[in-house]
Amino acid sequence: MMKIIECPRDAMQGIDEFIPTDKKVKYINSLLKVGYDTIDVGSFVSPKAIPQMRDTAEVLKKLNLAGTAATGWATTRVSSLLSIIANLRGAQDAVQFDEINYLGFPFSISETFQKRNTNSTIAESLIRVEEIQNECIKHKKELVVYLSMAFGNPYGDEWSSDIAIHWSHKLHDMGIKIIALSDTIGVSNPENITTLFSALIPELKDVEFGAHLHTTPDKWEEKVNAAYNSGCRRFDAAIKGFGGCPMASDKLTGNMPTENLLSYFTNKNISLSLDMKAFAEAMIEAGEVFPH
Repeated sequence: MMKIIECPRDAMQGIDEFIPTDKKVKYINSLLKVGYDTIDVGSFVSPKAIPQMRDTAEVLKKLNLAGTAATGWATTRVSSLLSIIANLRGAQDAVQFDEINYLGFPFSISETFQKRNTNSTIAESLIRVEEIQNECIKHKKELVVYLSMAFGNPYGDEWSSDIAIHWSHKLHDMGIKIIALSDTIGVSNPENITTLFSALIPELKDVEFGAHLHTTPDKWEEKVNAAYNSGCRRFDAAIKGFGGCPMASDKLTGNMPTENLLSYFTNKNISLSLDMKAFAEAMIEAGEVFPH
């Protein structure tokens, strides 16, 4: 089954001007009507690190999660919610919320980026993964590990597809069942996408591999095509491609635009079971939330 993960958290977190809580709630509620598999709603990290997400707990309490029967939505799917955490303390905060189904942890195979992003080394982050996984099991949540810098990094750290494959196996050995291969700075291409997914999906059959691909406007289709043809059935996206990584050398690099992703699968006659009327309304709502 194809899974689309909408990522308003990733789209919002880099915006300097604080987006009012009620505006976030209204936007995410519009996304909930679409019927995505999962929505990445926020993060439990230090407000100093990501000030935009300091109101995640308040946002969660105001979301309309009543489900389709009560609301009359056309879709039959009630979205799961995901929140990003960077350490055990964040995980302990996140698991207290019944609304949250998944915790997402960014695990970088670049030592430099891991230190910058989570203030820990790769070795320390492995310990965090184990601690967070235990916390998830205890509270009946599921851990999604984002393997960041999976397709290259800008710091000169040693990188190869073999290194990304090695760490995927290591995470699998720790019991991680969902791994999102993340193109943190937009350097993925059909070749390295195909190499990773084609190597990992057949080998680790009990792992759900996702694609979190940042892209420029002219490269999105070849990236989606490579991942899909290599067996990937889980894709992260953000409406209009908002967000992305500020370290990317090309300012046009952003998240995978959801509307492009949906168009791609529609053209392939692949059913996504989404409410496209609700999606069109969410697109309009996005224009009210994000700076033009």
